[in-house]
Amino acid sequence: MIGRLQGILLSKEEQGVVLEAGGVGYEVEVPASTLLTLPPLGMSLVLHTHLVIREDAHHLYGFAELREREMFRLLLKANGIGPKLALGLLSALDSQALAAAVSRADLNTLVKLPGVGRKTAERLVLDLRDRLKEWELRYGAVPVAPHEARAAGAEDQQQEAETALIGLGYKPQEAARAVVLAAAQLQEAGKVLATAALVRLALRELGRVHV
Repeated sequence: MIGRLQGILLSKEEQGVVLEAGGVGYEVEVPASTLLTLPPLGMSLVLHTHLVIREDAHHLYGFAELREREMFRLLLKANGIGPKLALGLLSALDSQALAAAVSRADLNTLVKLPGVGRKTAERLVLDLRDRLKEWELRYGAVPVAPHEARAAGAEDQQQEAETALIGLGYKPQEAARAVVLAAAQLQEAGKVLATAALVRLALRELGRVHV
C-alpha cells in the first residue's frame, strides 16, 4: 500500500496530478479540494494516498489532508460506494460537512451531491453514521451553531426511536432504515423530530415493507 507520496508536481489536470517521486511519475487522482491547494508546477508536494488495485489497473488517489483520505476510506465501506463516487463526494463537499450531513441523517443535503439518489443517501447514513464517531473524535465535528442545536439534538431522538423499534422486535438494520425515512419525512414537512412521531412514521414504513 502506498500511503504517502512526496515529490515534485509535474502537471495538474481537472481529475488529478502527476507527481514525480524517486524518478517515477505517479498519476494521482485528487478531489477538487486538493486541486485548489496545489502549489505551482515544479514545486514540492506531499499527498496522503490510497491505492486501489483492480484486475486491469492500479488507481492511486491522493489528498492534501489526512482527514480527507480517512473520510475517503470510510466512504468506501458504504455499500455501493466506489472510489470514483467517493472522490466525487469529497469534491462536492468537504469532509467535515459531509460527516455532519451523514451524522445528522440530512438526506436533503446528501441527495444534492453528484451521483447520490435517495437510496444511496440512506445507505450512507445507515452504513457510516456509527463509524463516523471515531473520525469526528480524531478530526473534529462541524461546530453546531445555536440555530442548529435542534438538528443536533434530533440525533438523540432518532436513536431513541431506533431503540424503541428494536424493543418491538424489529432488526437493528430495518429499524435504522425506517427511522431515517421517517426523519426525512418530518424534515420535509418542517416538523420537529420527536421520538413519538419518528416511531409512528417508522412503523408505518415498516408496515409497507412487510405487506
